[in-house]
Parts: sequence; C-alpha cells; structure tokens
Amino acid sequence: MPIAVPTPDVAPRRSGEDLLGGPVNVPSSTLMVEAAKGYDFPELEGKEPQQQAEVLVHSLEVENRIKDGAENLLELHPNDLQESLRKQVESELLTARKKIEAITKKLEEVRGLARGLRKKPAGINAIGKSGTSHMSGKRKAFSLSSRKSREDLAERDDFRTSMTLAMTQITRLTRWSGSTLVSPGSPRGSSTLPVDEQEFDFSRFEAMETLASVLKRNTRVRYEIDVVEVIKAIIPCLADTSSKESRTAAYRLLRYALVDAEAVERFHELELDWYIVRSLARDNKHHLEKEQALLLIRSLVDIGNSILERRTGAGCGSVPVSESVMRAVVAIAEQVEDPFRGICLVTLTEILLLDTELMYRTGGIRVLIQAVSDGPPELGPLFVTAFLFIVDAPRTRAYMRPDVDLENVLSGITDAYGKGEDHADKMKACAKIVQVMLRTWSGLMYLCMNDMMAIRATIDTLRIPSLQTREIILDMFFDLLNIKTPEWYHAFIAGRRLTLYRREKPVQAHSAEHEAPFKPVDRLNMTDQYIGLLLLVLVKAGLLDALISMLEEPSTDPGLARKATLLMGEVLQIANKVLPLSVASKIQTLPKLFDLASDYTDGPNRITGTTALSSIDSFNRNRTRLQPGAQKDGRPRANSVEEAVRRGQRQAEQSKLKLGVQIDDKGFQNLLLESQVILTKDQTKWNFDALMEMIEGPLLNPKRLEEAIKASKWGRRMMSFFHPFNHRFSDMPKTKSNSRWARLGRTLLVTLISNPDGQRFLAEDPFLGQIVDCFAQLDPFNGNPSSDPIFSKRRIETTLTYAYLDMLGELSKYPEGVELLERFNIFTAFYHLSELRSRDDLVKGIIQAIDYSLDGHSRIVLSKALTSRYTDVRMYATEHVGQLIQTSAKASSWALRLLLTQLYDSAPEVCELAVRILEDACESSDILELAVEMQPTLDHLGEIGDPLLLKFMSTEVGFRYLYKADYIEREMNTWFHERNSHYVVQIEAYLAKAFSPNGLDDDDDMLVFEGTVPPHFYGTMAKTELGCQVLTEKGHFAEFAHFIRQHGLEKEDFDLILKLKSVLWAVGNIGATERGLPFMEEEDLIPTITDIARKTPILSVRGTCFFVLGLISSTTLGAEVLDDYGWEATTSPLGVPTGLAIPINIQEFVSVPPWSPPSTRDGHGTALETRLPSPSNPLERDALTAIYNLGNNVIANAASRTLVRLKARPETRNVFTSIPLFYRALHTISTQRYRLPVRRYIFELFDIPLDAEVVRALSAYGHTVSCQPAMMQRDKGERPLTMIRTVKRTDGDEDDVLDIDVGQGMGQADLDDWEIMSVPAKPLHKFIGFDA
Repeated sequence: MPIAVPTPDVAPRRSGEDLLGGPVNVPSSTLMVEAAKGYDFPELEGKEPQQQAEVLVHSLEVENRIKDGAENLLELHPNDLQESLRKQVESELLTARKKIEAITKKLEEVRGLARGLRKKPAGINAIGKSGTSHMSGKRKAFSLSSRKSREDLAERDDFRTSMTLAMTQITRLTRWSGSTLVSPGSPRGSSTLPVDEQEFDFSRFEAMETLASVLKRNTRVRYEIDVVEVIKAIIPCLADTSSKESRTAAYRLLRYALVDAEAVERFHELELDWYIVRSLARDNKHHLEKEQALLLIRSLVDIGNSILERRTGAGCGSVPVSESVMRAVVAIAEQVEDPFRGICLVTLTEILLLDTELMYRTGGIRVLIQAVSDGPPELGPLFVTAFLFIVDAPRTRAYMRPDVDLENVLSGITDAYGKGEDHADKMKACAKIVQVMLRTWSGLMYLCMNDMMAIRATIDTLRIPSLQTREIILDMFFDLLNIKTPEWYHAFIAGRRLTLYRREKPVQAHSAEHEAPFKPVDRLNMTDQYIGLLLLVLVKAGLLDALISMLEEPSTDPGLARKATLLMGEVLQIANKVLPLSVASKIQTLPKLFDLASDYTDGPNRITGTTALSSIDSFNRNRTRLQPGAQKDGRPRANSVEEAVRRGQRQAEQSKLKLGVQIDDKGFQNLLLESQVILTKDQTKWNFDALMEMIEGPLLNPKRLEEAIKASKWGRRMMSFFHPFNHRFSDMPKTKSNSRWARLGRTLLVTLISNPDGQRFLAEDPFLGQIVDCFAQLDPFNGNPSSDPIFSKRRIETTLTYAYLDMLGELSKYPEGVELLERFNIFTAFYHLSELRSRDDLVKGIIQAIDYSLDGHSRIVLSKALTSRYTDVRMYATEHVGQLIQTSAKASSWALRLLLTQLYDSAPEVCELAVRILEDACESSDILELAVEMQPTLDHLGEIGDPLLLKFMSTEVGFRYLYKADYIEREMNTWFHERNSHYVVQIEAYLAKAFSPNGLDDDDDMLVFEGTVPPHFYGTMAKTELGCQVLTEKGHFAEFAHFIRQHGLEKEDFDLILKLKSVLWAVGNIGATERGLPFMEEEDLIPTITDIARKTPILSVRGTCFFVLGLISSTTLGAEVLDDYGWEATTSPLGVPTGLAIPINIQEFVSVPPWSPPSTRDGHGTALETRLPSPSNPLERDALTAIYNLGNNVIANAASRTLVRLKARPETRNVFTSIPLFYRALHTISTQRYRLPVRRYIFELFDIPLDAEVVRALSAYGHTVSCQPAMMQRDKGERPLTMIRTVKRTDGDEDDVLDIDVGQGMGQADLDDWEIMSVPAKPLHKFIGFDA
C-alpha cells in the first residue's frame, strides 16, 4: 500500500504531479530501482524531436521537484521520521537522481538529433521516424563523443546538466512572473500554479535558490544565460507583496547573475534601484534581505573595479551604483547602532578608491571622516589609508576640504583635556591613525600645510597637564621614530643608575651570533632616510621644546619626566645618525635646556635642566654597553674601563695553566685523590672543579697523562662513566647544572687525542665501540633492533645523550681523531643514519656537531645530507653550509661548491634558500670572485636567481661571462619594458609594510628585503666599465633623461606617472655608482630631479625623488653636486657618505599647493543636483515641504507631526497614495541627507506597495517632470516654505528629536487642534545698528 509522505510547509503531492500538488506514492525500493534502470521513455514515441525535448524538460522539472522535496524532508526532520519511512524517502531520492541523470542524457541525445535534422537536406528528414535511423543517429552521437577525453566529457556533461537545470528554473520563473493565482476549484494541468499564495511564494523561492546554486557552482553558465530574462523573471519577487525570503533569494540570484559590465548595464536599464533603496530602509527584522542587498551592491562595486582603467588612478573611475542607492548605504553607515554599519563603511571605502566624485556628491566622504575619529577603532587605519591614497593626486585631492577633513581625525588627541581616563582608548586609536598618516608621503605633506599647524597642535598636547594624555603621546612618538624599547627601559624610568645596570650579565655575543649568522650589519636604509625627514619636521614643529616644557613643570610625574628625557636622548641619537652634520649640530645644542641649566636665578629650573642633561649624558655614555650585540662584530676596545680587568684575567689563566703543567709528583697524587674518582664510582661525590683543573692542566703533560691512565685506575673509571651502556652519563637529565659533565667529556677527549698515549687508550677503550653499537640499534639493516635505544628521540631530548655527538665532533677536529672514527666505522654508521626517515633530529645533530676543516669522510657525510631524500634535512644541511662559509676566515672552495650544487635541487624552497645564502656570502669580494670563476648555470632558477645574477654582474669577470651567455642583452630589454615598473611596486610595497602599524614582524620579509635599496639591473651595470659601455651603446639612459624632462610634472595619466617613478629609480641607481654619476652630469639630470621634488603635484613622486636623491648622494662627488642644489648629504664620522640626503629648505619640499573643493551649487546658490518643479496640488506641496523639513534636526519633530496629521485626516490621507508625491519623496531622499530612521519613516508614510507596476509609474512620471537646473530658478523674492504646526504643549513636550511613532496615540480631536502655518525656511538677514 502506498505511503503518503508530507513535506514541510508544502501541500502533499500526487504521483506524477508537482511536488505541491498531491500525496507522494512511494513504491518499494526494489521496484523504484528497477524502474530507474529500465526507464525507456514510452511517452516520446511518435513525437518530433522538438516535442520530445519539451516532454523531457517537463519530466526533468518534475523529478527535480521530487528530489528537492525528499532532500528537504530529510534535512528538516532528521530525527522525526520512522526508520521504514526514512528508507522509503531515501529510495525515492535515489530513484529521482537516477531518473534525472537518465532524462538529462536522453535530452542531450534528442537535442543533438534535432540539431542534426536542421543541418540535413530536405530529402532525408525522415530520420527519427524509423527505428533504424534513430539507432544510427545514437551510434553517430556516441562515436563523436568518444573522441573526446574523459575529463572534457565530464566537464561538458556537467555544464550541460547545469545549463539545462538553469534554463528549467528560468522558464518556471518566467511563466510564474506573468501568471496569477488560480481558484481552488480550477482544474490542474502541467502549467497549473499553486492555489495558496504562500505555496506560490515558496515555489518561487525554491526555484530562485536552485538557480542561484547552479550559477554559483558553474561559472560558465553565468555567462551563457540571458541576464535580462533572469531579471525580468524575478522582478515580481522584489515587490513589497512578496515575502522577505523571496526578496532575499532574488537579491542573491541577481548577485550571481551579474558577471560583467554589460550585465550591469542591463541591470540599470530595468530600474531596480528603488527596490534596493526600499530594502535598505527596512528594519533589522529583514536582516537577511538587507544583507543580500548589500552583497549585491558590493558585486556592482567589484565589477566597477574590474573595468577601471589603470591610467585614471585611484578615485577617478566610475562605479555602476546610482546616487539613490549610495544615499541608502550612506544612511546605514551613519547609523551607529545598525549591525550592517561596518560592512557599509568598508563598501564606502572601496567606492572612495574607485569613484571619489560619487562619494563627494552623496556625502559618503563626510561619513567616512566621522568614522575615522569615532570608530570602530580597528577600521580607523583602513579608512585613513584610503583617504591618503586620494590625497596623493590633485584631481582627487580636490574633494577633500583642507584644514577641515583629515584634521578632524586629530580631535581625539587635541580635545582630550579634561576628559579623564575614559578617553584613553579613543586617544590610543587616534594616535595609531596619526602614525599611519605621518608614515606616508600624502599624510606627512598634508599635515605640514599651514606651517605644520596640525603637527604643532598634536605636539602641543604634551604641554597639557594630563598624565594619561602625555603618556599616550610619548608612546606615539616612540613608535613614529621606530625607537625600539630597550630592555633597560624600565630601569631608566625607575631612576636607577645605568652604570650599575647589568654589571653581572655581560653581553653573550657568541649566542647572538649563533642565532642569527646572516643578519646584516646595522646599515642605514630607506626607512632611516624617511625617519630623518620626519624627525626634522617634528623638531621644527617644536617637539624638543614641548619635551623641555614638560620637564619645567614641577607637577610632572618623575617617571614621565624621565620618559620624556629618554625620548629626547633618542631624538639626539637619531639626529646624529640620519641627519646631515649641519642640521644635527643645531639639534644637539638644545638651547632651551642649556638656558635652564645655566640660569642661576631660578633654582628649580636649574636643577631640572642639569638633571636632564646629566641623564642624557649618562644615557649616551652607557648606550654602547647597554645595547645588546653592540660589540658583536668587533673586538673589545683597548681603552675601555674593562680592559684592565680582562688583561688581569688572561694573565691569571696563563699562570695557572703553566703551574698546572709543572706540578710535582706529590701535588699530582694529591690532585688525583682530591678528585675522588679513585675513591668512589659515584659521580655525585666527585670534585668537578678538581677534575677540570687536572684535565686542562697536569694531564696536558704526557708524563702525568701516562701516570693517570696506566699507573692508576683513574683513567678507566673516568671513561667508564661515559660508556653509554653503563647508563650513568647517558641517563643523566638534560639540565643546566648537568651540562657541565658534557663539557667535561669534551675536554677529556681533547686532552686524550692530543697525546699518543691518550690515542692508544681511546683505541683500546670500549667507549667508541659502544657508541657504534648504539647507532646500530637505529640501523634498519641491523637484525637486532632495541626497544629503547640509547639514541632514541626521547633520550636525545631529555638526557645528556646528545653530548655524545658533540664528543664525536671534537674528535673530528684532529687527524688522529678522524682516524679513530674511521677505525670504529662511525662514519659508516652516519651514512646509514642519514637515510632514516623518522630521525631527522639525529641527522641534524650530526651535521651540526662534526667539524669539516679536514678533508675526508666528514665532508662526504655533509654532501650526503645535502642530497638526502628528505627536504627538511637538505634545508638544514644547506643552512649549515652557509654558516661554514660565513664563519670561514677565507673563501672555502669546497663549501662554496657544495652550496652551488644546491642551486640545482629539485625542491624550489631549497634552491631559494641556497640563493639567499649565496647572495649574503657574495658580500665578500673573495667569495664573489670564487663563485664567478666556478661559472654556475642559473637560468633554471627564474626570478629566484635574479639577485644572484646581479651580484655576478657587479664584477668584470661576471659581467663578461653573462654577456657571452646573452643574459645581459635579454635582461636589459626586459628591464627596459617591464621590470622597471615591477621594481617600483616592490619598493613601494616594502615601504608600505615597513611603515604599517605592525611593521615588519615576519623574518622572511626581512630576509628578502632588508630595507636597503634592492639591487637594480641598470645600477649593477654601471658598476663595471664594460657595463657602462653597453649602457651607452644602447642609449637607454638618454631615453630615461628625455622622459623625465618631458613628463616630470605629469599629474593626470597614472601610467605615465608609474613609468616616471620607474625611470627615476633607474637613473638614481645608476647615479649611485662612481662610474654612473657622469651619465647624470652629462644629461644635467640632478637639477631636473630636484625641481620635480619641489614642484610636482603628485606627492608620491616627491617621495620617489627624495629617495633617488639619497641614492645619488651615496658617492662623494654626488654629495658635492647635490649640495649645490640645496640638498645636504649625511656622512659618517670619517666623512664617508651614507646614502641619505635631506633638503635644506624643508618647508618648500613638504609644501602642498592650496586648493578649493568643487562646489555643489551654481552661481545663484542652487544645488547642482536635479530639481523638480513645485507640485501643483497644495496638499502635495504641504506634505512635500514637511518631508523636506525632516532632514533638519531642529524642526524634524514638528514636520513629523504635520505628516501624521495629514495622514490621519480622511480628507488628506489620500495624498499618500499619490504616485507623483511618492516619486518626489523618493527623489528627495536620493538627493538629500536623511538619517536611516527618517528614510524608513518616509517609506512607511505612503500606502503604496512597491511592485513592478508602481516602479513603471514612477519611471514614467520621472521622465515627465525631470528638468535641468537652469530651468528651475525660482522667482526673485520667493522663498521655500516649511510646514510648522502649533499645538498645545505640555511641560514634557520636546520638539528637538524626531519620533516616527508620534501621533499614534492621539485621537482625532487632538489632531484637529493642530494648525498649519507657512513660514519662510530661509532666514532674513538684518544688521542691527546700521542703516541699510
């Protein structure tokens, strides 16, 4: 007996009909499966192919509905169904899927047959009627499809299935969009629609969701369907009469249907903007609908971004979003409590970078500026970065109001006085935004306008007597100037003397060097050059004076005063390092502070001045000692305070060693007894100090060593302690205190191996043999593995077992030790261990411990690790080879050859690591020459090997080698046409990340780009004489010079601006070399670049010129030439240029030409947006005037009461069903600023449900009343009217806040007491006290 399966919220389905039409007759599982297998489509017999296709499409639609209904039933009621019923529903679902597959294949076959019929001549149109001809057509179709690969066939079938399903759903939606609901008694057929309105809406929702899912999964289908057909089919689903679920699905479907600019154009032609505006004005009960509408808008923005021409630059494009929709988004972004405010703000930020003019017209810039200062704080840096992008170019800069917009961001700091600690969070967010602004060229130069007024206002907050405020501002300046907080920071703030700090903890230079062997020497880079300019701006704005003013105040907290003193000392240090001598010397004088210290008439101020000077002096004197790693790269100073102590320690150690070697027999016997080794086997009772004294002293004497190992049991007992299988040393925990025993073992082996008797003792002792046996426990070729081997990973990590590798490494340093290791087959064990997959830790330990100074098996072990099958082992071995090259006293050819071999590794990460290590190693000229002589082939590396090839180019031998290999010719053309632009992007991306709030936290980025100017092809060419000859022959420099002179002041075409930057970097790198500077002088380019740096309206181009002039100052001659043109170079104490240059006239360099924002009104004071003529109906005019007044916060409440009164009266309420008034209201909210509750209130005033018919009526009326601004001038003397109602007020009445619910509780009598009076909205101007 069939079982009826009800579906949720849907009427049951009868067998063979729609899912919503009747009960589902579910046959048994066996019958359903057999039916699916033998599905022969008897209903297709005797029909033409086109008719067969229609029948199959309808059958496919029915089966899809069955499948969807079964899936919904299983998803919505996973636990409520009985087991038997569940199995039947699952069987129904399986059968439906098989039928869908069979119908789809049959449909493709029929359509292919129909296409074949259209291509055949008229005489053979009988194909399809005959069974033989039909089967012949099937065989031909199968034969044709079998020629394709399986992947292509699967992809085509997937597309065809998706396309068929999509067209089916579009057909359903199109049929329903023009149909009406039928009565309950009407007969049903194949095209019958559901009776109930809820069922009808659910059916449309289901179809739209299915179609959206198809479009989401298959991108090709999105391009094949007709967008206009889709939009027309779902327009009824956007109406107010549809459910919110249908509108949500419609917006989602629209988002997937819009794929390109043409689709967006069709979208706007169908006038869907009013639907979106209405959806965005709804309350949060419709949050899903609003979310999908916003996602649709973001899709439009993305499409606008894809069609944006690069030459237009940021903010100069056109976003395909209407002003009405933009006003709706702006209203949400302005509503603080709206949950969609964040996404709207981000969307407006994207639009700002694409179409600044649209943002300016719709008031979006004002909202974003307010969001920067008011929050959310995590998005503030993002918003201000977008504004800094548009400030860069004059075309978009014009939309910003100077001295108003971005200066409003500083209000969080400048208005902080008296607001207490609750304001601290906002101040910190504002300080982070100020950092972002001052770390970009646009922000720095913008804030330097009007004699640095904004920067001065920020600095002057240090003078405000508020502890919390000063603390935040001081921290901001520490971050701005890249001042890293030292570890002695808290000691200095606490007031402890720096001369007593860290006396007991000397700098561990060895460990620091071991951790970072490839960190470069502290060199000045581009960030230092920018910091120098920023520091000069801050000092000119009064930073030092403000800090001294803090010290003058007696109420200043001592800790805060010392923090200000620390900042002052850091400023002096930075100025001494990155600023020219003439500029830095003026800063170092600190005239105001010295005046305080020398003022004997004012005792407190004199004490303040002398204390600050003393702290700064102490800070400078102790900085070298306190700075970690300051002495790492050089020997200790001979004239330092500690030199006498060091000299005394060395003399004491030498004397002690000499006395130890010369010890007499009695003293040696006493020392043996004192060590306690002869008396007991318990190592805890041994005298460790006596043992170390013996091993490092008397045992170096061959006679004493022979006596210790032959005449007594001291030697055997000592070595027995280190035997692995005795589990004494090997079982000791790996602790800091036990590490001394590992040091004892290494020292003992060194002493033994340095004496023939000790060598024989080691050869006879089982120590090395047991270590080999321990390695054999891990060898997979050994037949007797141990369950707990000595060298297990656990024991290596937790016990002193790891020290055995270090002991073997000590032996590998001596030829006699290597001989012993070979005799005991330890190297053979190393070879076997290198193949262990799970013990890479042991392999790495062996690589680290062995010494490679002697040629032999140790180097073979390293080369085997370099070719291991495991990538992590090869990576570690490559890094170790790099360490060997770096720490070697001279160029090591064998290690360099091994490193060059890694350039051909199969793993890209190994190749990249080898390139990076080799690039660092080639900083040494000896290693570079040796690497070039080996002539490695680097073409296979691609871009990874470019830095290394540029290194090779910097030598004459390398340049000739690459020139013969045609690398120079090929690469020169590539750089001339493409790579120059990529170089600009690389540098600007680095600077953007280096100056971001988080900075360069990733070590990988620092290794790739360490802050110095990356190598440039043309700059490397100019380092060799042959390179300069090739550069002259090609004539590229002359073309660069011509381009700079021709387009140096370009401000419109951003393609030309990008090329200008690339050319500037090219000539700057050429001019940074001794041989390249004559090219600059020959073309007279230096004065041209300085003029561009001073006059160009593109602020980022000024920054490029700033860095380029710094490159030119890298040579002594270049620094001298720049001095003639008003740029002074920074030099070292020895007079060597450091590659940094600062303009002497700083104000001229950072000045920005003033501008005026574009006006939104014409010469008569009328807004430029389209105005509509005044309505002829007085009631409409009164209602419209009240709607206008809703935008005024002062009279909004009164206007809302007027509207409530008009709607409550029977004789006037019909005005809110007027299409003309509705259009005027929509036009008003699309051209004026209204808050979101007011927009929602205006929509709720009208009793007009928004649907397709209403939208057509609105469009028709809009075309009849629209006119240009010049046609709308009012008569002279006419003023716009506002509707103000007077009413009897109680004491609790307030009219200053809009309440959209006002009037709901009033009776008709109360409303009749209201009067309408017309008053001019524009105030009269009258000057009191003067005759007109």
